[in-house]
Amino acid sequence: MKKRIPVSTIMTKNIIAVNRTDDLETAERLFKQYHIRHIPVVSGDVIIGMLSYTDLLRISFADAIQDDETEVDTVVYNMFTIDQVMTKNVVTVNSETTIKDVAEILTKNEFHALPIVDEGHLVGIVTTTDLINYLLKQF
Repeated sequence: MKKRIPVSTIMTKNIIAVNRTDDLETAERLFKQYHIRHIPVVSGDVIIGMLSYTDLLRISFADAIQDDETEVDTVVYNMFTIDQVMTKNVVTVNSETTIKDVAEILTKNEFHALPIVDEGHLVGIVTTTDLINYLLKQF
């Protein structure tokens, strides 16, 4: 297995993101529509936080709603803002960080996604699923 491959080769470049002014109902729709579990919270193209589907599950019964349903518990979502629920002080890496280094960061921490930031701008995201898919291709 090659050791110095940059994370840019496996990261998702087509980023689904939300702004801190968006509501949690919008975030849940994006999670379900795109079948994703992590959404960067941005101001322009600068990351200011991360929102995970698990964050929503902590405050609601979002998992009780069927995937084909679009209605969510807006009463609960209206009680919180993205700013209140998102993770702040997000760990980031740049696009030249090696896949090995990214794997080490993810295994040592309790999160499953890393935003990729070059020169202060969000350029991608890499998840544990991306890493597993990369490893599967090696066999």
